Amino acid sequence: MNPLLDKLHPYPFEKLRRLFEGVTPDAQYRAISLGIGEPKHPTPPFICAALADSLSGLAMYPATAGSEALRGTIAAWLERRYGLPALNPATQVLPVNGSREALFAFAQAVIDPAAKDGDQQALVVCPNPFYQIYEGAAFLAGAEPYFVNSDPARNFGCDYDSVPADVWQRVQLLYLCSPGNPTGAVLSLTDWENLFALSERHDFIIAADECYSEIYHGDEPPLGALQAAHMLGLSSVDRPYARLVVFSSLSKRSNVPGLRSGFVAGDAEVLKKFLLYRTYHGGAMSPPVQAASIAAWNDESHVAENRAQYRAKFDAITPLLAEVLDVALPDAGFYLWADVSRTGLSDTEFARRLYAEYNVTVLPGSYLAREAHGSNPGRNRIRMALVAETAEGLEAAQRIVRFCKSLTSSHES
Repeated sequence: MNPLLDKLHPYPFEKLRRLFEGVTPDAQYRAISLGIGEPKHPTPPFICAALADSLSGLAMYPATAGSEALRGTIAAWLERRYGLPALNPATQVLPVNGSREALFAFAQAVIDPAAKDGDQQALVVCPNPFYQIYEGAAFLAGAEPYFVNSDPARNFGCDYDSVPADVWQRVQLLYLCSPGNPTGAVLSLTDWENLFALSERHDFIIAADECYSEIYHGDEPPLGALQAAHMLGLSSVDRPYARLVVFSSLSKRSNVPGLRSGFVAGDAEVLKKFLLYRTYHGGAMSPPVQAASIAAWNDESHVAENRAQYRAKFDAITPLLAEVLDVALPDAGFYLWADVSRTGLSDTEFARRLYAEYNVTVLPGSYLAREAHGSNPGRNRIRMALVAETAEGLEAAQRIVRFCKSLTSSHES
């Protein structure tokens, strides 16, 4: 067996299962889960129809690079969404079977496990807290993750200036998520300018995970990595979007997590190598899925409707929870990242007791982060995924409020 598999940590939901072992929730409450970021809004019927109408495509082997029609559709969406100059669909766009699979595979393709500096291992920079695929991808590629903690004082942004120069010398890949999971934080143009300069100076690749880009709560859509590069003049140089690759997905945007459809776009030189890897890896997208994806990327009305549902939900639920927890509306995404310190419980104790007493599941923040630089930035926080319909989300919030108030009453007595 590959010995690197032994480095993998249990997934957060496995830890949650262990936390709840032996607990029987109060039977008067039906179960409500805010634990998993799985969209629950209905899949638009026109996407289902496009899939069903293309089942004849099951009789053929798909190309790893995807069809010209799908690559062209994705390129056109990127140009519309981010105001980009024309992309080359043949070299700057690659369809993938969901961003999760691609984020993992990407590290296997771009990491050179041979030392970059003496006999020290290559490093992969990850935000902390983070999507655990980044860490697993680093380990299985023969590298080590280096965590940069999010800072509440920086709107949960990471202070990349705090990373020592000798660390940057060993970095081959930097994963980031904007809008962030679980914090919802969005990188600014200044943040991107700093990262692009670091990437050029130290010659590492940036993998920008943007799967939450279409769920936002303000008037302006989140700034994207390719958009930032274009604004900074990096789309018209000899090597456009050098060392930059973005990952996106239809799962959250179009409520089709089971479709497993996304894309990678950016630096043509990097994508050429990634396509070579995927040709052997077997990462071709089914023709019916490609047809459904084309339909989804070409339509924005269902995306606006989806976003409006999330906005209404967050507007109703966030003020309720803010009465008892330290929580605020995020920039984007469908998570609330709440500090439970004022309840007197740790994040794990809070989650276990809430489940036992009110049958509501939330995810302890410490499960989404690692101890790094003297702290775990998820400690005493919980992640709540507001993915269910509004009525169910409100019921969950009302139970959480009652739970927190019961804790206050018990402390006072």
